[in-house]
Amino acid sequence: MRRILGILAALVVAGGGFYWFDRAGQSAAPVPAAPQTPSVRTALATAQSLPVYVRGLGRVDPSNAVQLKSRVDGQIERVLYTEGQEVVPGQALVEIDPRPYQAAVAQAEGQLERDQAQLQAARADLERLTPLIEKGFATHQSHDQQVSLVGQFTAAIKTDQAMLDNAKLNLGFATVRAPIAGRIGKRLVDAGNVVHAGDNTVLAEIEQIHPVAVVLTVPQDALPAIQAAQRRGRVPVEARDADDQVLIGTGELILVGNGIDQQTGTIDLKAIFENDKDALWPGQFVTARVVTETRSNAVAVPMAAIEPGPAGKFVYVVDDKSTVQARPVRLGAPVRDLAVVEFGLQPGESVVLDHQDLLKPGMIVKVDPVSAEAATGGAGGAERRS
Repeated sequence: MRRILGILAALVVAGGGFYWFDRAGQSAAPVPAAPQTPSVRTALATAQSLPVYVRGLGRVDPSNAVQLKSRVDGQIERVLYTEGQEVVPGQALVEIDPRPYQAAVAQAEGQLERDQAQLQAARADLERLTPLIEKGFATHQSHDQQVSLVGQFTAAIKTDQAMLDNAKLNLGFATVRAPIAGRIGKRLVDAGNVVHAGDNTVLAEIEQIHPVAVVLTVPQDALPAIQAAQRRGRVPVEARDADDQVLIGTGELILVGNGIDQQTGTIDLKAIFENDKDALWPGQFVTARVVTETRSNAVAVPMAAIEPGPAGKFVYVVDDKSTVQARPVRLGAPVRDLAVVEFGLQPGESVVLDHQDLLKPGMIVKVDPVSAEAATGGAGGAERRS
């Protein structure tokens, strides 16, 4: 009897434990979470005028570059320039010993004066001889000889004058002058050195950087747009830093190459820049933009808003009730950090910039109050791609 009562008590305790664990398990079961509203950043589509451009890697070149060499032989007496100096046309830079050339000038002048005196005497004799022939006191042969002598001295004077001009020219070459305005380079010669006209010794180097040139290459497919822009008038060119972020200067296209490189499929262009602030320096590499046209009232949104879809590009548009809808769009020329929308958006509409993978049409979203402001003002234009 006592054994039966023990078994019954054990069954009661086991049943109570099962009931307690069953209730505890039911209370600990996970409760399905309510769907969360995605938080997204947005930007407004804006209408603005955007320049369409062709971009290429450019190199800054001086508009003129000169290596000065001696045109006469002699010893350098003075170097009149300092390194990095700005020079003007005609400015004296190097003086070569002028004394041999001064002597040559004096000699040529003396020869000229002597022949001029002899010509004057020959003409006087000819004038005296002419009436004697008429009276029969002189022969025609003597007259002809005197005429010939006058001609010889006249020719000699022309030769003397040419020799004098050449001597003066060499004397002028003894002072080496700047042929152009520009910035002179490092000092290349010193006083005391002997130079010769036949040597390859460079006395000074001058590079003109006001204005300065930018030479760039662009794909051959951009040529029709550039030619069309030339027919309309002046074609602006922008020089920007290597990262294409900072505008350095604005110039004008002056040359389209006369042939396409068959190996690279590119064509050379050249633009000229005033460079009044010395922002461009010879040898510098820049990103150059050739502006081929300007699009008015172009609708632009940040590139982050564009999504690929099975039917083409689309954006998520947020209405005034915070509901998103997928809107197909047709894009124009791409832009570095924004897209130009030719069809599908109106200015002022709000587009989603992030978390598009969490969205579905008709979903309600929470707009981030610190949404990034659309960078539609500093994009610098649309890039024409070939």
